[in-house]
Amino acid sequence: MSRIKNAGLIGGLVGVAAAGVAAGLAVERFAVGRVRKAGDDDPYATEPFGLLPADQERIVTGPDGVELYTEIVEPDRDRAAPELTVVFVHGFCLDMGTWHFQRRGLSRVSDPRFRMVFYDQPGHGRSSRKPSGDYSIDELGGDLAALIAQVAPKGPLVLIGHSMGGMTIMALAEQDPELFADRVVGVGLIATSAGDLDSVALGMPAPLAKSRKPLTPALTAALKVSPGIVDGIRRLGSDVAWLLTRRYAFADFAASPSLVSYVERMISSTSSDIIAGYLRTLSEHHRYAALEVVDGIETLVVAADDDLLTPVQHSEEMVRLLPGAEFVELESGGHLALMAQADIVNANIAAFLQRALRSAGAPRTVPESRIKQARSERAKKAKEAGSSERRRFLRVRRKEKSA
Repeated sequence: MSRIKNAGLIGGLVGVAAAGVAAGLAVERFAVGRVRKAGDDDPYATEPFGLLPADQERIVTGPDGVELYTEIVEPDRDRAAPELTVVFVHGFCLDMGTWHFQRRGLSRVSDPRFRMVFYDQPGHGRSSRKPSGDYSIDELGGDLAALIAQVAPKGPLVLIGHSMGGMTIMALAEQDPELFADRVVGVGLIATSAGDLDSVALGMPAPLAKSRKPLTPALTAALKVSPGIVDGIRRLGSDVAWLLTRRYAFADFAASPSLVSYVERMISSTSSDIIAGYLRTLSEHHRYAALEVVDGIETLVVAADDDLLTPVQHSEEMVRLLPGAEFVELESGGHLALMAQADIVNANIAAFLQRALRSAGAPRTVPESRIKQARSERAKKAKEAGSSERRRFLRVRRKEKSA
């Protein structure tokens, strides 16, 4: 596409966005204002979002020099040393605040005793941008490896990821299966996917959903070339953004207005050029080879039936490919069910941590026939995903045989 045509297309996309915001802004502000005023009995009106204390604050340096802001919460110092380190990995356009309710609720758990590690992914929260300006899930896996090496170099590990955070854990599994064999005793996958995200309709009508993939390169270019303009439009349409956040983060769940506002602030703090940098890698995500590594490790999969961003069918597919995985299917809560249904999610994570510690080194109870069937199905899915994923899958299997 010529530079003139490309510039025209970008200008058109930005212009359409501006016109749409201007046309509906008055109505949307009125609607949002009514919703927020109706929140007098909001249970989270005084919740200290983003203000929970940490025992340590650190900057972890990734392989390419990216600086990852990290917070560590230790168990009660007056008792025995922790039995586990649990690393929480957040998703796209969010930050470690996604885990607010897990951080608050799980800190009260005493069996098992564990330290919790939270960090902001590159370009999110208080972490720096990638020096190259490019972002890939493969690199996020390398960043997670660096974080583990620097803040949790020894002892059993549990890795829990939400959305893109789950994909980050999968990337690490492909890159370092030895780490999973030697130290990882549990993997939590919340509202995430092993691949085929291009098939997700995002709650849009079928004609619009079909046009999403072809428009992704143009949208990426628009966000990268004109981030200041696009971010200005986002600020202008903050009330529209609030409503979209409520819709896509929580679906039809009656989320607290204060909770919606907190999530909207996390999203709006992620600049448009950062968003653009991630779109391609998310679209190309296939990590069936990672499931080959995770199989046999205590695994918890959590999903909500009304998730518009990573539909429950993606979690069902992972469970099908991971015999023995515990599946918690929530009726509502949307993509951020871990916040909307925090008590339920926390109870399942606490039980999962107990199972993970007990299961380390224990023989599997899944029938051998089911293990072989799932192994064959994972190979089939990797082949269908394309040559790149098939090569990763074969590389993982070669490492398994040489171990």
